[in-house]
Parts: sequence; structure tokens; C-alpha cells
Amino acid sequence: MLKHSFKILFFLVLLASACKEKQDYTKTTTSQEVNWKAAQDYYAKHITQAAELIDTLNTVKYNDSLAKTLFFKLRIAFKKAEPFAGALNPSVTHKANGPALPTYNDDSGRIVSPVGLQKIEETLFTEDGNQKDFLRELYYQKGFVNNLKENIKKRELTPKRFFIGTHQQLIRIASLAMAGFDTPVTGKSIEETAISLSSLHQVYKLTLQPLIVGKNKKLDTDFSKNISEAISYIKKNTDFILFDRYTFIRDYLNPITKNWVEIRQTSQLWDGKTNAYPFNFNAPTFFEEDSFNANYFLDVNDRNPSEEKIALGKKLFFDKKLSSDGAMSCATCHLPNKGYTDGLRLGKDNNKALLQRNTPTLLNSIYQKAFFWDGRANTIDDQISAVFKNDKEFNTDVHRFSGNILKDTTYITLFKNAFGVVPNSNRETVRAISVYVSTLIGFNSKFDKDLRGETSSFTAEEKNGFNLFMGKALCATCHFIPLTNGTVPPFYKETEKEVIGVPKTSKNKVLDNDRGFYWVFEEDIHDKMFKTPTVRNSTLTAPYMHNGIYNTLEEVVNFYNLGGGAGLGFNLDHQTLPFDELKLTDKEQKNLVAFMHTLTDNTVAGEK
Repeated sequence: MLKHSFKILFFLVLLASACKEKQDYTKTTTSQEVNWKAAQDYYAKHITQAAELIDTLNTVKYNDSLAKTLFFKLRIAFKKAEPFAGALNPSVTHKANGPALPTYNDDSGRIVSPVGLQKIEETLFTEDGNQKDFLRELYYQKGFVNNLKENIKKRELTPKRFFIGTHQQLIRIASLAMAGFDTPVTGKSIEETAISLSSLHQVYKLTLQPLIVGKNKKLDTDFSKNISEAISYIKKNTDFILFDRYTFIRDYLNPITKNWVEIRQTSQLWDGKTNAYPFNFNAPTFFEEDSFNANYFLDVNDRNPSEEKIALGKKLFFDKKLSSDGAMSCATCHLPNKGYTDGLRLGKDNNKALLQRNTPTLLNSIYQKAFFWDGRANTIDDQISAVFKNDKEFNTDVHRFSGNILKDTTYITLFKNAFGVVPNSNRETVRAISVYVSTLIGFNSKFDKDLRGETSSFTAEEKNGFNLFMGKALCATCHFIPLTNGTVPPFYKETEKEVIGVPKTSKNKVLDNDRGFYWVFEEDIHDKMFKTPTVRNSTLTAPYMHNGIYNTLEEVVNFYNLGGGAGLGFNLDHQTLPFDELKLTDKEQKNLVAFMHTLTDNTVAGEK
């Protein structure tokens, strides 16, 4: 009997122990219990490794095969530390891995030679490299990495920083890695995507996995499976030219971004609500109607605009009384039925005199950090104010409010409802028009619907065109997916301006004499430099280029295929476009145009 009782007691102890073990595994983990230090140590380890690899590279000749091997290891180490580095110090992270182009320092007035990983890659893998440049580039790279290393070691990894850094890394994959932006010479960015995803999974396991398993084990299983399948797909398809970006983003990357949003929401560690970043952190993919946060791009005084301000701005947008002679409104040049352009080669002043440049679209124009073709305005408020002052446009003093507006008495009520006052200057008018223009957005094109999985309507030609856009044709290294404009991911703090050598006419015989951004600083590197526009809705916005010389997208593609102005034989020392021909076949060029047609959006939010 005693023996039997002992067996029962022993069994109960085992059962209790098993239940305790099970309970410990599935219990809810709090924010304080997440092992953030393990993740911070992971990032610190790899940025330290990057610094050590730079030291080793300093002992090697640039043309030694060992230098190339060490460089690839350096890039891997940097990519593993990049999420936290970027969240802490965006500007230094961008310099460490930015484009290999000279830059102008506004403060010193000096032209700064290019540095960073892309420049080191250029030195190692092209015929133009030399040891002196190599050592100089390593010197600056060590400075960048040491700066990031100190930040990573000293500044705490918080849930907010962790989720922001990871979100930025995912958009890097979708926009930069898929386009080869990070590795323009070697084309290794596809392979690096597998490293970034593997690193994300490893850090997740160090931190959030116990928490997510306790709350939603299926989510944990799905996330791990989707990461594994994406990496497997990449390893089977590493050729940069042949890689199917359409399939990868839609069928492999998007499930990961959806999982990640759900993981953050399930963790309840950060709600993702902020106007300090360009993203809607709750959007499941980068191709949703609301994936990007317009408030981030607006002047701080215009953020979260009321319906009253938007309604006032819309009425003002179409009112010709804004101009001194009462003959011109915003809509005179930005017609809704023409994609908010005017369809003319050069814009016109009240249909009398030609303006200097082609009228750009206002659709999705809020997602920029530069306005006008020459990029001289930093905000949309500045751009609209300049239109008021221009003697060929509104020709009015922006500081003096036009009494003609108030002849329409409904404006008195509209201004009071929107701003609480009847204005005595055009300041409120500019702000109202700005917030209205910020609503002229559209992400419901065939492209968006297909990429986010709502439809499966892409033809083989359109799919191939997208893959060309992202790959061989190099379009997406300037027109960044998904916005397709020149605002640079993942920080979206600047909009690129490029020197591409646009001809004076469509005959492609003579270089256009418009000097673009040059007039701002009068530096040679800015000569013929213009802002990179969006490709979205380009079907609606012909003619093309700053001078409107091309009437068809086929002509535009041909210009780039020939190598831009330098490829046409023009003398352009500072062309930022690759000089060489792209060598696209006729079929490939047609496919590229077919893809661009899928970017047309017939549902614009601000028109509702």
C-alpha cells in the first residue's frame, strides 16, 4: 500500500513538473523580460567586426584578390549591424553605404569626393582603382563605422528603435537591394538580401520569439517558414539580371512584412504611431494605399490637416482670383484630367507666354524633399509661395492677401472654420493649398493591386517590364520603388537630382542649354542637374523631361538605353547616369513601357 502511494505521489510530482515546464514556455513575456541586450550585443559584435575588417584591408593591396574577399565580409558584417545603426544615426549610415558620387557641402562650399562602401567597391572592381584612393576611402569608412559602433554600444536598444530599424531594413530590401543600388558594380545585393533576412530572424529569436510563441504560436511558425522560404528562393536564383523581383516581392517578401507588422502589434511593445518617420508602420506591405505617411513630408504646421483646411485648399486651387489679373489658377497648369499637368511641352502663363519648363504632375508630389524641376524649393509651401511671386504666374505679393478672394463670401466662413481668422496675407492660402495638394495621392494602380496580392492580372510582358525596371534597365536605382520618384529610401530625407544630359529636341543632336540646379551654387557638378520625378501616372503626363521634348515613353526609354547625354556624345563630365548603353532589345524596351502603363492610377484621394 505504501509502495503504491509512493508511485502515485511520484507520478503527481512528475505531472506537476511537466505542467510547470509547459507553463514556463507559454507564459506571457513582458516588455522588461525581452532580451534586448542580446540583440544590442549582436549588432555591436558585427559593427565591431566591420571595423576590424577595415583594419585588415588597410594592410592589403587594393588589387590583391584577398582585398575583394575581405570587402565582401565587410559588407556582410555591416549589413547585419545596419538596422540598429540606421535607427540611431541615419546620416552616417547613409554615408557609409551611399552612392559613389561627389557631393557639395553647403556649409563649406567644397566638393567632397565620394566615399563609402559603394566607392570602395568601385575602386576594387573597376579598372579605375588605385592604392591611394583605396586607403583614403578606408580611412573615411573607418570613421563612419567607429561612429556607428560607439552609438550602438552606448545607446539603448528600445522596442521603438528596434521596430523602426527593422522596418527600414525591409524597405531597403524592397527598394535598394532588389535594384542593385547597394552594389552597383558587383550585383551582390540579391545575395545580401538573404543575409539581411537571416539576420532579422536571428535577432527575432534572441528577443521576441518567446513573447510571440506565448501569444500566437502560429504567427511564430509562419514567420520562420516565410523567412526560410524567401532565403531558399534567393539561393536558387542569385543571378542579378535574371532574378524575378516580381515573384520575390509579391510571394516571398510581402508575407514577411505582413508577419512583421503582426509581430509588432502582437507584442504590444510599440504602437507604431509617429509623424517623425515616412512610414505607416501598420501597413502590411509597402504597396498599400497608406503605406507612407504624408504628414512626415508636410511642414510641421500643416500636419494632420482638418477637413476644413483641405476643403478650403481645394476651392482655392481652382480659383483664378489668386492671380493678379484673375486669369490663372493652380488648375490652369495642373489639370486633373491630364494627371495634374497641362499636356504642353512647356507650361504657359495664362496661355500667353511660354514658361521655362514642362509642368510636372502634382500626383503623389507630397512624397518629395525638393520641388520644381531644379529642386530649388525644399517644401511644398515654398513651391506654392514661389508661384505667387512669379511674374509669369500669379504675380502677387505672397504677404498681401487679395481682396478679390473675399468677394466670394463663402471664403469668409471657410477661412474662419479652417484657421479661425479671416487672413490679411496669403500665408493661410498657401498652407491650405499645400494640404490639399498633399491629398492628391494614389496607390491603387494595377501595379499596386498586383504587388499586394489583390489581383493577379500582370501579363508576362508587364512582369518582365517590372523586372527590367528593377534590374537590367537600372531605372529603380533613381526611381525608387514603390514611390518611383527620387526620394531616397529608407530615410526619405532627400530627393535626388541627377545629371542625365537631356537634348534640346527629340532629334537627340544638341544638348539642352538649361543649366538646372546650377544657378543655386554655380558649381560644375550641378550643371544640367534636375530633380528625379515620379514615374507613376506617366501614361497621363506626356510630354516628358524638364523641357518636354519627348512625346512618348518609347522615346524616353530609348534615350536611357543609349546611355543618356554622354551616350549620345555630349560632353558631360559629371553625368550621374551610366554612360554605357543598356543594350535593351526592342522587346525589352516594349516590356518596360508596358510595365510603366501599369503605374496609372484612376483613383486619386483628393478628388473624392
